[in-house]
Amino acid sequence: MESKFTGGLLGLIGISILMWLLCFITLGLGAPWALCMKERWTASHTYIDGQKLRFDGTGMQLFGNYIKWLLLTLITFGIYGFWMGIKMKQWTVKHTHFETGKLPE
Repeated sequence: MESKFTGGLLGLIGISILMWLLCFITLGLGAPWALCMKERWTASHTYIDGQKLRFDGTGMQLFGNYIKWLLLTLITFGIYGFWMGIKMKQWTVKHTHFETGKLPE
């Protein structure tokens, strides 16, 4: 089986601009929705061993964790920030699943 990423540069630029705008307009509070938007785009263009990935996380689900992680980072004077990336990756993987689909040619 073959693994493949089908996303293109224009799609990545478009998603990145939307993410930036969402974060800028909401003063950073929209970051969980922006991150979910990017993960959904990435998963929808990823095939592993012929199976398409699907990301089902939502910004609202991530928002509570996001606030908790930010508060822990502030309380520990930035130390928890080292774990924040790992926590985010664990949350992302938890919400990423295989979807039956054929690998595009």
